Amino acid sequence: MRLGLLSTATINRALLDGAPQEVEIAAVASRDGARAQAYASEHGIARSHGSYEALLEDEGVDAVYISLPNSLHHEWTLKAIAAGKHVLVEKPYSRRPAEVEEAWDAAARAGLVVMEAFMYRHHPQAAQARSLVQEGTIGRLGFIRATFSFQLLDLANIRMLPELDGGALMDVGCYCVSGSRLLGGEPVRVFGEQRLGATGVDVDFFGTLRFPGDVVAQFDASFSLPKRQRLEAVGDEGTLVVEAPWRADWGGRLLLNGEPLEVEWPNSYERELSNFAAAVAGEGEPLLGRDDALAQARVIDALYRSAESGEAVAL
Repeated sequence: MRLGLLSTATINRALLDGAPQEVEIAAVASRDGARAQAYASEHGIARSHGSYEALLEDEGVDAVYISLPNSLHHEWTLKAIAAGKHVLVEKPYSRRPAEVEEAWDAAARAGLVVMEAFMYRHHPQAAQARSLVQEGTIGRLGFIRATFSFQLLDLANIRMLPELDGGALMDVGCYCVSGSRLLGGEPVRVFGEQRLGATGVDVDFFGTLRFPGDVVAQFDASFSLPKRQRLEAVGDEGTLVVEAPWRADWGGRLLLNGEPLEVEWPNSYERELSNFAAAVAGEGEPLLGRDDALAQARVIDALYRSAESGEAVAL
């Protein structure tokens, strides 16, 4: 699969380092032609383009990876689909469920693959954690707690800009929502609290998700609290802890009742790209398809509506 990078964002480096044999990083685009050329030269990419439109017109590109700011995900996904390209788009795809439906509908009509790039889901510890919970290893699941935070002081950072759909919930809280759904299923009701920063985005977001079977999840996502990540599931017979659920490269363990379990430790981005390439080739299904992206957007939308209204929102 010949993949084009739509932007020179920092996150691209993770894909470049994790590209499997079946994926060729064939081209890169920037709105600055000189920047694109320099980036291509630095990373050994064959072709560079001075506009995103030029990349979409490149017949030597089968699929694109969109790592633009959140507010541009939908626009450029639709443009890529219209150009006949498969799309791997950074998380979160959108906070608006209608945009998810529009994009996946367009891809289905065109016979193309769109996949949301939640790399943590491709790490074996995610699947192992879900299996352990579903198999009843900790008994009946009752409570989930998820955490992801780091301190962000640069007010000019794209994560701090409301016009780019920044905010803690969109950037790190989306992992907590996804991880809670991974273990608990789909919530029936949510409640959100946010603390707004100087730029108007949520710099801290705290959420409660109520799932069928009386399962409750709580999460905290923050740009003001120290660097932390954790996913914990508590049942009536035990506890499962994932110490590094979102960024496995930070290092951590999978603990069942305090005892470490053996887990395969591959490159999450390599697994992600392999899954995407297999789906593009018609040799498998994308791990994260329309249903997951739509459910994720519905929860994020409901959490924001709850935080703004001060009331719980049913899904």
